Amino acid sequence: MRLLEHPNVVSLKHCFFSTTEKDELYLNLVLEYVPETVHRVIKHYNKMNQRMPLIYVKLYFYQICRALAYIHNCIGVCHRDIKPQNLLVNPHTHQLKLCDFGSAKVLVKGEPNISYICSRYYRAPELIFGATEYTTAIDIWSAGCVLAELLIGQPLFPGESGVDQLVEIIKVLGTPTREEIKCMNPNYTEFKFPQIKAHPWHKIFYKRMPPEAVDLVSRLLQYSPNLRSTALEALVHPFFDELRDPNTRLPNGRPLPPLFNFKAHELKRVPAEMLARLIPEHARRQCPSLQL
Repeated sequence: MRLLEHPNVVSLKHCFFSTTEKDELYLNLVLEYVPETVHRVIKHYNKMNQRMPLIYVKLYFYQICRALAYIHNCIGVCHRDIKPQNLLVNPHTHQLKLCDFGSAKVLVKGEPNISYICSRYYRAPELIFGATEYTTAIDIWSAGCVLAELLIGQPLFPGESGVDQLVEIIKVLGTPTREEIKCMNPNYTEFKFPQIKAHPWHKIFYKRMPPEAVDLVSRLLQYSPNLRSTALEALVHPFFDELRDPNTRLPNGRPLPPLFNFKAHELKRVPAEMLARLIPEHARRQCPSLQL
């Protein structure tokens, strides 16, 4: 946690050890205080029988992608438990911070990992298939589930068990092809699944849903881990164009939280054409390290 320093990741203020009466040793972490969670914000809008304003969906999800781009590319860490409860929000500024790194791990190619990880509704299909050599693409799947939930106000895949979770996914994405199963876990290619057609994405969301929102969800929720967009690719998606407009404000007229204050290490190895899309003209002075 000491390695993590980013505007969209909760910061560690202090840590200390303590012992109980039974001489059990505990490590205590003191983290910065952020009053709300995305989970509670979604519940608030549901209670009011309202949809979350699209500007907040864009703001929150952009910051989720930025946090993931940072931990995946700069730190080399997979979070492994992305869900609305682990996304903290300041209700005044709408700055979002990723928290709870209790399941996080540096993934090493060729080194097995446990597959029983990640909260059920947000668990990538390769984990349900028992894959142990997965990648940071499991976080991308979870993030796609969070985006869908922000848009519809409820979990997209509300499975009641591990197997039922797969059924919920198949009901939307259709039966995975042999090739897709191979990408998730090669041991299951001979397994016979009921043949179900994919449900069109536009029928899952309400009628006036912007096509860019639907397109981004479909790019994140792919069976094949290597076909999912990366966090960096998601950041330059047209869904976020409104955030790049210098005239965009919060519904109360206040400015957006800082979104483009990238540090040099965040921009390392980012192709020039992507860089030009990532940071709008008006925000380039926020990035002294930027050479365009």
